[in-house]
Amino acid sequence: MMSDIGDWFKSIPFITRYWFAGSIIVPLIGKLGLISPKYLVLWPEYFFHKFQIWRPVSSTFYFPVGPGTGFLYLVNLYFLYQYSSRLETGAFDGRPADYIFMLLFNWICIVITGLIMDMQLLMIPLIMSVLYVWAQLNRDMIVSFWFGTRFKACYLPWVILGFNYIIGGSVVNELIGNLVGHLYFFLMFKYPMDLGGTAFLSTPQFLYRFFPSRRGGVSGFGVPPPSRRPAPEEQGGGVGGGRHNWGQGFRLGDD
Repeated sequence: MMSDIGDWFKSIPFITRYWFAGSIIVPLIGKLGLISPKYLVLWPEYFFHKFQIWRPVSSTFYFPVGPGTGFLYLVNLYFLYQYSSRLETGAFDGRPADYIFMLLFNWICIVITGLIMDMQLLMIPLIMSVLYVWAQLNRDMIVSFWFGTRFKACYLPWVILGFNYIIGGSVVNELIGNLVGHLYFFLMFKYPMDLGGTAFLSTPQFLYRFFPSRRGGVSGFGVPPPSRRPAPEEQGGGVGGGRHNWGQGFRLGDD
């Protein structure tokens, strides 16, 4: 049993594996009282005036797990595992530096927003930003959700926003995650590749030194997302794949 869990954990893509593990370990530390949750959330006054600079990091991994929040936590942990894995092995396959840069860009935007809006927890916004990028890169793929509903992947972040509102009672975290994901997607893909604009985002060279690319070409880089191309052969497909029921299904025209 333990060996099976270990093998499964090792099969998770490298970056997603540590993000996933941190999102389990930090809430567990808070739940067990090893560190008081009040030291794990993002409080602007403590960050700015008491220089508790770890809070933007800890608040990204921490989530207060309890009877009223446990299901919401597990659902979003599932989204983290599924969609981060798909981006890391799909559009960013072989380019860990580019994937880390995307996470850092989204995280910095979310931290700034969190400090301005006095948001204490940043886990869901970061997960939703990654899910949004995946959905845009696979926007014409037909995905399946609960109760047999099927729709294009580009609508998935907004469906999940409504779903999380039903089970959690708020949409602020999801909305900010979607907006940050859209900002990254627009600056990295749509504006320079579709509209011929200046490329405002590029991965710093020092990240390539620490996380060298494993091969030359990566689907999703250097070409616009498939749905943006007018050629028929480019329609109805995108990056990613999987075998689950939430947010993954069939390409257009498939039965």
